[in-house]
Amino acid sequence: MGQALINQTKKKMSVLFVVFQRQCSLSTSTSYRVQVKATNFSVHDVRTLCKQNRLKEALNILQITNSPVDSLTYVYLLQCCIDSKTSPEGKQIHALMIERGIHFIKERLVQNKLIDMYIKCGNLADARRVFDQIPERDVCSWTVMIAAYARHGFPEEALRLFYQMGETGFQPNHFTFSSVLSACANLASLKHGIDIHEEIIRNGFQFHVSVATALVNMYAKQGCLEKAREVFDKMPQRNVVSWTAMIASYSRHGFAEEALELFLQMQLTGIQPNHFTFVSVLPACANLASLEQGVAIHQEIIRRGFQSNVFVMTALVDMYAQCGRIEKAHELFDKMHQRTVVSWNAMIAGYGQNGLIEEAWKLFEKMPERNVLSWTALISGYAQSGLVDKALELFEEMPLRTVVSWNAMIAGLAQNGHGEQALELFQQMKSEGVNPDSKTYGSILPVCAKLAALGQGVEIHESIIKSGLESNIVLLNALIDMYAKCGRIEKAHALFNNMHQRSVVSWTAMIGGYAMHGCGVKALKLFEQMQENGMVPNHVTLVSVLYACSHAGLVDEGYKYFNSMNEYYHIEPAMEHYGCMVDLLGRAGRLKEAETFISKMPIEPDAALWSCLLGACRVHSNIALAELVAEHLFEMDSQNAAPYVLLSNIYAAAHRWDGIEKVRKMMKDRGIRKTPGCSWIEVNKQVHAFSIGNKRHPQMQEIYRELERLSWEMKAAGYVPDMSYVLNDVIEEEKEQILCHHSEKLAIAFGLLNTSPGTTIRIVKNLRVCGDCHSATKFVSKIVAREIVLRDANRYHHFKDGECSCRDYW
Repeated sequence: MGQALINQTKKKMSVLFVVFQRQCSLSTSTSYRVQVKATNFSVHDVRTLCKQNRLKEALNILQITNSPVDSLTYVYLLQCCIDSKTSPEGKQIHALMIERGIHFIKERLVQNKLIDMYIKCGNLADARRVFDQIPERDVCSWTVMIAAYARHGFPEEALRLFYQMGETGFQPNHFTFSSVLSACANLASLKHGIDIHEEIIRNGFQFHVSVATALVNMYAKQGCLEKAREVFDKMPQRNVVSWTAMIASYSRHGFAEEALELFLQMQLTGIQPNHFTFVSVLPACANLASLEQGVAIHQEIIRRGFQSNVFVMTALVDMYAQCGRIEKAHELFDKMHQRTVVSWNAMIAGYGQNGLIEEAWKLFEKMPERNVLSWTALISGYAQSGLVDKALELFEEMPLRTVVSWNAMIAGLAQNGHGEQALELFQQMKSEGVNPDSKTYGSILPVCAKLAALGQGVEIHESIIKSGLESNIVLLNALIDMYAKCGRIEKAHALFNNMHQRSVVSWTAMIGGYAMHGCGVKALKLFEQMQENGMVPNHVTLVSVLYACSHAGLVDEGYKYFNSMNEYYHIEPAMEHYGCMVDLLGRAGRLKEAETFISKMPIEPDAALWSCLLGACRVHSNIALAELVAEHLFEMDSQNAAPYVLLSNIYAAAHRWDGIEKVRKMMKDRGIRKTPGCSWIEVNKQVHAFSIGNKRHPQMQEIYRELERLSWEMKAAGYVPDMSYVLNDVIEEEKEQILCHHSEKLAIAFGLLNTSPGTTIRIVKNLRVCGDCHSATKFVSKIVAREIVLRDANRYHHFKDGECSCRDYW
């Protein structure tokens, strides 16, 4: 590199400067014409030109002057290159220094400035070559190079250099620690960040404001928000950067309420927000759809004069759009004097989120330039509007796809109930060499949970570990939920126990898992442990607690927790909490009490709540109350098939065929079709779906034969088909055949045919399992000596040795 630069400089210096005449304003009071005589110029002239950012003129003087040039002048020249981002001139100066054999090229000040110049001009390779040639480096040399690698997306090299620095005996300063923590934030593993945190404490820098802020950022980006907050709370001094870092961390991870609360605390302490603070807190308003707080922050932005900042304006456009004020978002977008591609993307995303997909498309076509995120915003818009096919079409048309694009399409498929397609796309993504990130895993794990695709869930868990994301609290919470919903509650508990830090979401996921599996006592014990650990439950936690009481028949405990919500937990009961209480009373057979409870509610009961009571009427054969409750449901949502079907089941159980006919006529007149029952089973990492009457599966004939065989063995063991679950008024033989072909029975038979003896069979059903299938599955589990785990719309059932974990309480 050096010789090439020398040759280039020699060529330039061979040019004969006959006349060099130019007006030079070397000071505010002097203007004179320069005659080209080397003796007319001084080092002072070069420095003055550098201060005026007139680099080329300064460089020309440098090339022809005979005056001695000191190291400080070269520092001025290199700084001028940095300010004007001109790498070629920087190389030229470097070459001149080499050509003239200047001794002070060995001075650290010049060496560090050379490194800095190459870094700031975007030439990291040359910066490293200069660094490697320095015989005696100082802390500044190491720090500048570490910071450069961290800033340019080479965290591993930054970390390698940091450890190498320690081996040479240099002590890092606060700049070094801040720089290497920035690198750790972008590493897959948290381990290095923890190690460096320990070194920071040993060196006494843990309370330095810039180091502590870098620690907050590092822990937050690694998904350890509690640790980030712990560091933040221990800071003796905080500046606007520290506050903004913590606010941004909460906002980025979906803890919108915490972000807004911290923003308020910041202002109360007298710290004035900057434009970065506003850009960080506005997404929290958007996530909560809190228009009132968003408007208040908008007014604060105007008072502080940030309304022309393009980043703040873009965040405002996004906030108003997500709060449903799309016309205000459009107004602000139109008023923006300057727009970035991010501004356009925010407006397109806003249209998509508000169902205005045509407007999103028109704006997309008007964009002066598009990037990957522009396409992604439009794809998300189509997916959110339910137009999955159009979203897929756009996805295929994209000129370039990044992990963000794949994430958007996978999330779109998952949100629209296309779980199998989402899993297929996830596999395709990996086969095309695109590495999933934390958001990919965060989208695909709930798909595995919903489909009970345990094999694929385990495979994804292994990928998370290989990616070094096993400490990410968001992913750990998703894994706990996935294992619980896939029937592996013991694995979920093991993960929960091994967590170094737990958030309220972690506790809630585990409590909810126990509740779903009917382990009410364990759920309540964990809830008490959560409070003993100082964790404050939220409204979702209390839903899980009441759900646990409901599915375990713990009526007194349910009343205790419900009645203490307002006073003790400061949580106003919402519809979900009232629904759990009605479900609890209904399952316990206290139907009159449930009816009275509803009549005293301070809010109008919704359809889900009435459905809980209707389900209880089915269990306890209360036709009179069922008819009254059904009328409420028909008035609230006449197109929902569920209450019609449930009422028909109640009539069928009582052999009220006239009632069934009446309900059928209502459904026919109103154009309502029953949601077909569907069951899924995963075998060899492939999900198979079954529904009654669907004979397309290639093994269907084998499945029917297996069911016929099982039927004979079950009857021999004492099984009697419960014909009340057949709504058709047909002969007994036909009723039995209909019962035999329910979707969960088809899935069980398929599982028995395609898995090894002794293997647990895991099935998911979209509806509540009927009483006959529940009874039959108990018999099958004993006959074939297998555990059968069935998740229906309400809960988990673990069938083993002829018994079910729900103890027939579902």
